Amino acid sequence: MHCKLIAIPLLLLASAAAGRTSGEEGPVPGTETADTVIVVDKVQVTAIKQGLVLRSQPVAASIVGSRAIERQHIGALKNLSQTVPNFHVPDYGSRMTSSIYVRGLGARIDQPVIGLNIDNVPVLNKDNFDTELADAERIEVLRGPQSTLYGRNTMGGVVNVYTLSPLSYQGVRLTAEYGSGDSYRFRASSYYKLSPDLGMAVTGYYTHTGGFFENDCTGEKCDWERLGGGRWKVQWNNRKGLRIDNTLSFSVLDQGGYPYAYAGEDIVHNGETIIRNGQISYNDPCSYRRTTVSDGLTVRYDAEKYSVSSITSYQYFDDAMILDQDFTPLSYFTLKQARKEHTVTEDVVFRSRDGRRYGWLFGAFGFYRRGTMDAPVHFKRTGIDELILENANEHLGPIWNESYSTDMQELPLYSDFRMPVCGGAVYHESNLRLGRWRLSAGIRFDVEHTSLAYHSRTDMDYFVSKEGGTPAPKRISIDEGNRIAHTYCEILPKVSVLYAFDEVRNLYVSVAKGYKAGGFNTQMFSDILSEKLKWRMAGSQYDEPDLMSYEPEYSWNYEFGGHFSCMEGAVRGDFAVFYIDVRDQQLTVFPEGQSTGRMMTNAGRTRSVGAEAAIQFTPWQSLEINTAYGYTDARFVRYHNGLEDFKDNRIPYAPQHTFSAGAAWTVPTGVAWLGDLVLQAGVRCAGRIWWNEENSLSQPFYALMDASVRFEHKRYSLDIWGRNLTGTGYDVFYFKSIGNEFVQCGRPRTFGITLNINI
Repeated sequence: MHCKLIAIPLLLLASAAAGRTSGEEGPVPGTETADTVIVVDKVQVTAIKQGLVLRSQPVAASIVGSRAIERQHIGALKNLSQTVPNFHVPDYGSRMTSSIYVRGLGARIDQPVIGLNIDNVPVLNKDNFDTELADAERIEVLRGPQSTLYGRNTMGGVVNVYTLSPLSYQGVRLTAEYGSGDSYRFRASSYYKLSPDLGMAVTGYYTHTGGFFENDCTGEKCDWERLGGGRWKVQWNNRKGLRIDNTLSFSVLDQGGYPYAYAGEDIVHNGETIIRNGQISYNDPCSYRRTTVSDGLTVRYDAEKYSVSSITSYQYFDDAMILDQDFTPLSYFTLKQARKEHTVTEDVVFRSRDGRRYGWLFGAFGFYRRGTMDAPVHFKRTGIDELILENANEHLGPIWNESYSTDMQELPLYSDFRMPVCGGAVYHESNLRLGRWRLSAGIRFDVEHTSLAYHSRTDMDYFVSKEGGTPAPKRISIDEGNRIAHTYCEILPKVSVLYAFDEVRNLYVSVAKGYKAGGFNTQMFSDILSEKLKWRMAGSQYDEPDLMSYEPEYSWNYEFGGHFSCMEGAVRGDFAVFYIDVRDQQLTVFPEGQSTGRMMTNAGRTRSVGAEAAIQFTPWQSLEINTAYGYTDARFVRYHNGLEDFKDNRIPYAPQHTFSAGAAWTVPTGVAWLGDLVLQAGVRCAGRIWWNEENSLSQPFYALMDASVRFEHKRYSLDIWGRNLTGTGYDVFYFKSIGNEFVQCGRPRTFGITLNINI
């Protein structure tokens, strides 16, 4: 009876499409179910804020266990795209991009819409989200605002990654993989105990990709990649309630990336066609380099009635992006953006032990980020002629009866920034059980102070000809700086009511506020500097627009959902319907005309309404079927950019539908040394995705077919796999640069073989 009652809303949602949960796994002989995997609190420092079983809480969550991570080759967040309902991570540009869209919310640059925690340590810089998730034991994806417990930049949800514990597993793990695009991956890790209470783990990895897309201008692959790193993890448990966990990790990345194809009419320059539609062709190098170091220390003490935890981290981030920003064979301009960042965080959590009628949680969080960035833009000869001189002669010259020229072959525009950010918060959550009813309320007070100190400078030698007379040499020197600062104070409440039929079957209603921090448009400084040059040529002052800052984004999320289980656990799943009211939504836009930068702006108001459903069906132990479907209708309620009203248009980059379905069939081979044969097949889909606010360009709904044949033994596994088997052509990204349009295509059909050895 309970199963039927809870399944009714789900069946209404699933009548449009089925969905796949990347959530809890069904039972397999000799393995634990996902529910068992979740409850690992006896050994590993985990579940400090949420509690042990997410299915018994008022939250839409997908849980990926260790078996699914290994079988589906989930080595990064982008591998979860579409398999989690309404969770979309397009793979484009470089690993710096890390754009994530959840329920119509997302961001291409700057502040993320979803938080990432690895072994309870928050990763505050979005540009470091796309990293290797080596030896992940489980991944939790919580959708909907988690701002009460996690604060800023979690209005779309939180991803929690937990790595394998040396206290629960001992041995050596080896992985070797080779695939299409001259891609190979190696990983080695050792888990052992120094004593019954002290464990240690050492992990190292290296990945290489030769590339899939060729730059026709250079004749070389442009999306090559080299990534290496390691992790040292130490855990101690005194068996009297005290646990200490320290994880030191590092990674070094060097890649080409940016396989952007021209998407407009053929460009003709001096009578010669230099780039055609669909062609990747640019003459200056593009690359991305990143070095990261992170150390996280978690100290936890469990008393009889409460627990207290301290999570302390230090993170170092050093990267450099080099771009041919016009992405054509012409020499317009290049950018080198180099950053360094030091971050310190501290989170202290006091919490009552689970199982009591009244539960409580108190916490305090603080962080400090000290970042520096140098971002010089170098205008080449074509850029000087067409973006500076031509505009000056066309718009300013007739006013003063002057013409301008220069013999400079390169014009550097220097900009450097200092960006300290600090913040603090106190938060509380109360949970009360009244029979089958569970009431929850929480609140967070968050304060953040952010500032930008900038210094811009350039020198230009040029000639002025008055009414066709003899050119007179002149020089412009610009050297200026300033400091901008903002302080934000936010109150972030959350209330929920849950009715539990039992521990894993329930219905809930929740209301929560989300918050995404504001910031600064550092990528617009080269545009502003070049505009100042043009106006000073004519002896005038440039009226600088207020483009340097953008405001925070706020949301109210209203959600009804539930979790269910039927047929003695053979059918399990969850569903949710939601309405999100967003104020001052942050959008990445390209200024009109032949601008060189991009900027973040705030739309007046948007709303997102949708539904999601996920089902896991295990008719017998050897067969597991997973489906997941997400629908989002995200639109502008009020947004006018000064030229056009976009009311009722769909929000760009967020897919309207996500869908996945997959099946895994385990067949015993009967040969002891060979183990089981696992046959897997599935499909991942997304679309329609609108590329601009006008809704004139879009990527239609597309489907990617995957399959694998796997021999699985407790000591090893051998996996032969293929992705995008139908060779579907689709675009994952669209943008403009100096008025030209570009897209990046999704990866083509790929094959590979993976060997895992457990000693």
